[in-house]
Amino acid sequence: MDPKQTSSAATMKDVAEHAGVSTATVSRALMNPEKVSAATRQKVEQAVIATGYASHGLSRNARRNETRTILVIVPDICDPFFSEIIRGIEVTAAQQGYLVLIGDCAHQDHQEKTFLDLMLTRQIDGMVLLGSQLPFDADPEALRSLPPMVMGNEFAPEMALPTVHIDNLTAAFEAVNHLLQLGHRRIACITGPEAVPLSQYRLQGYIQALRRSSIPVEPMFIVRGDFSFEAGARALKQLMSLPQPPEALFCHSDLMALGAMNQARKLGMRIPQDLSIVGFDDIELARYYEPPLTTVAQPRFDIGREAMLLLLDELQGKRVNNGSRLLDAELRVRGSTAPAKKR
Repeated sequence: MDPKQTSSAATMKDVAEHAGVSTATVSRALMNPEKVSAATRQKVEQAVIATGYASHGLSRNARRNETRTILVIVPDICDPFFSEIIRGIEVTAAQQGYLVLIGDCAHQDHQEKTFLDLMLTRQIDGMVLLGSQLPFDADPEALRSLPPMVMGNEFAPEMALPTVHIDNLTAAFEAVNHLLQLGHRRIACITGPEAVPLSQYRLQGYIQALRRSSIPVEPMFIVRGDFSFEAGARALKQLMSLPQPPEALFCHSDLMALGAMNQARKLGMRIPQDLSIVGFDDIELARYYEPPLTTVAQPRFDIGREAMLLLLDELQGKRVNNGSRLLDAELRVRGSTAPAKKR
C-alpha cells in the first residue's frame, strides 16, 4: 500500500495482512509490545504507518490502561424486551463510573469489523453479550486476546462465559401447565428461532408439560417465529386454518403473543373466550394490552444489573467462575387466559 494513500478507515485486519501476522499478534504488539519479538514489533509498526491505522488513539488508551467503557451487544435493539436489561446494565455501570456503548446485531450491517477492533485494540474494557453468539468471527488466538466478557439473558454452555439468566425450560413448563390446569388440551406453540438456545429450552418445556399430562405433541401445532409481532400474527393465521385449530397458545415472546392476539381479533375471535394466550418476558405493553397478557415475567433489570456486576468483578481481578447465575421467573396470570369451554 502506498503510504501516501493512508486512510483513517484502516482496520486492524488491514495492519495484520500488511504485516503478514494475525490480528491477535497486532493487538499484542500495540498493547503489550514486550510480549512479541523485536522483529515482529517492527513489522507491525511499519504496517501501522503504511496503512494509516489510528495508532495514536491506541497509545493514549494504552497509557491510561483502561477506557471506563463497556460494550453491550444486543440481538435486536428494536425489541422492547431488551430495554430494561440495558437499563440495569447502564445504571450499575454508571454507579462505578463506566460508560456503556450499544452494539445492535440485527442492524449492524458492516459493523462486524468495528466491534472486533474495539475489542482487540482495548478501546473498551469489557463486553456484555445479550445474545448467544459473538457479533464477529475470531480465531481462538484472537479470542484469548479479547477483554473480559459475560453473557446476560441467554445460556450457551459452549461459550464458557459467566452467565446470568432464568431457567427457560421450567418457566415454559409452568406456563403451559397453567393452560392445562384451565382444561385446555389443544395447545399450540409459537417458538423463537431454532438457532437461539433459549428457544430450544422453552420448546422443551412445552413438550414436557404436554407429555406429563399424556397429551400427544402435534408437530402441526408448533410454528417457528422470530420474536416479532408480525411472526405472531402469521403463525396464528396458519394455526387457525387447521382442520382442528388450537384452543390455547403458548408464545416464546410477548411480541409474538400480542401479534397473535391482534390477528385473532381480525379473524373475529375473542380473547380469552375463544382462545387463551400466554406470552413470555412481561414487556411493559403486556399489562396494558386488552385484555392484559398472561405471561412469564423475567427479572429483566436484575439480569442487566447482575451481568454488569459479574463483569465488574472480572475487571477488578476477582475470580469469576464460568457458568450460570440463575434468577427467578414468575408466571403472571392476567386476562388473556380463561378455563376451557365445556365440551
